[in-house]
Amino acid sequence: MTIYYEDDDIIVCEKPYGVASQENDGESMVKLLKSYTGCDIFCVHRLDIQTTGVMVYAKNKESASAISIQILEGQMIKRYLCICHGICEESGEMQDLLFHDKMKNKTFVVNTKRKGTKEARLSYERLSVSKIKGKDVSLVKVRLYTGRTHQIRAQFSSRGYVLYGDGKYGAKDNSKIALHSCQIELIHPKTKENMSFESKPNGEIWDLVSQEK
Repeated sequence: MTIYYEDDDIIVCEKPYGVASQENDGESMVKLLKSYTGCDIFCVHRLDIQTTGVMVYAKNKESASAISIQILEGQMIKRYLCICHGICEESGEMQDLLFHDKMKNKTFVVNTKRKGTKEARLSYERLSVSKIKGKDVSLVKVRLYTGRTHQIRAQFSSRGYVLYGDGKYGAKDNSKIALHSCQIELIHPKTKENMSFESKPNGEIWDLVSQEK
C-alpha cells in the first residue's frame, strides 16, 4: 500500500483497483488502514470500487469533521484522469441533474428535478488523443465540483464519451475502468497548511495513451 503522507490527524494513500473506499464486509481501505496504523480511520470522501488513485482519510473525529466541512464548502479540490471513447472537446464544463438508481446501481442524467435528483458539475480539459485498437480515445483531466455517485462516468457517457472499460455505461470493452484520482488539494485540518498530493496512473491501458499535453 502506497502512503503519501501521514501524521496524527490524516493519512493520504493510494487506493488500488477493486478495493472499497468505505468499510464493508469485504476488503476495504478503512480496514487496511486500521490494520496499518493501529488507530481509528474515518472515511471523508469516496471513490468507486473500480476507481484507483489518491485519497485522504482522517484519523480522528475532529479532523473528519473539518475535512467534511471543506468538502461541503468546495475547498477540497479533486482532479481525475480518465480515458474516454471518441474525441471530446478540448475543454468544457458539464452541468446536469443526476438520478442514482440504487436497484441498478447506475446513475442517469435526467431533464427534470424529482425526488432523488442531485445537481452535478464538473469541468474538464482534454490532454491528448490516441488510438486503442484502431479507435479514437481521449485522455481527459477532470475537476469535480460535486461528488455524485458515478458522476464522471454518467456525465461523460451521456454525451457519447463512455469511459474506456466501463461496460455498465455502454463500453463494449468491459474491463478495468480507466478512471484515476490524480490530485487532491486540501487544507490540513489542524495546521491549516495548504496541501497537494498527486498520483500517476499505471497499467497497460494508461501506457497506450500519451499523458503529455
